[in-house]
Amino acid sequence: MAHNLSQCRLLVQKAVAAGAKALFLPEASDYIAPNASETVSSVRPASSSPFVQGLQASAREHKLPINVGIHEPSSPQHGENKVINSLVWINEDGQIEHRYQKLHLFDVDIPGGPTLKESNSVEKGTEILAPFSTAVGNVGLLICFDLRFPEPSVSLRRQGAHIITYPSAFTVATGRAHWSALLRARAIETQSYVIAAAQVGSHNEKRTSYGHSMIVSPWGDIVAELGGEKKDEPEIAVGEIDLERMEKIRKEMPLLRRTDVYPEV
Repeated sequence: MAHNLSQCRLLVQKAVAAGAKALFLPEASDYIAPNASETVSSVRPASSSPFVQGLQASAREHKLPINVGIHEPSSPQHGENKVINSLVWINEDGQIEHRYQKLHLFDVDIPGGPTLKESNSVEKGTEILAPFSTAVGNVGLLICFDLRFPEPSVSLRRQGAHIITYPSAFTVATGRAHWSALLRARAIETQSYVIAAAQVGSHNEKRTSYGHSMIVSPWGDIVAELGGEKKDEPEIAVGEIDLERMEKIRKEMPLLRRTDVYPEV
């Protein structure tokens, strides 16, 4: 976690140098363990996690809001054998202001690829967090595998989201096949900006992430994209959030849902 914190602090410095109004970091930025037992044994409460405390200090020092994916201990009813896959919003004063718990867990068996069962070690979320106001617009939080389900993003748009996040650690196989297509689809169908900060490269002998962090416009244009190879030091993608353009798109092509025919989400 100390290494990951140092990498994230470097990204904070780059974001500040670029004049960014907020920094979006990937899912599970604190650590990715090789198995379920290590995932659980490595978890710390946010209040005592050196990783989280370090980012809170950086946010406070630079007056920069930070959105970051972390692990947290599970709720008491789930005992001590699971963790929570969280996405927290640290405000410019270094306080955790919002917290979202991942709804959809990654349980897959990919032919020729990895078999991953996130539910072995992660407690699933139970609600969609309402969008909240930030310096870059109203932000709605989702995580990684949530990307494959359009309903949460449609719900966030209905509740006023301008930006929808998908911090991720996509596998290479699924990333090559679906990453860009899914991100652009979620942006187009919600007419919102999509920000997807992605882990990249090898974490351990069992896990390698696809990378290709991306910012997508409400029209589906790729505003900024990083690569899929791990570099000597971490990179940031910088993009402008043009809310006037977003409103123009929404006005000129209104998406009037037939909720008299199908349920509203």
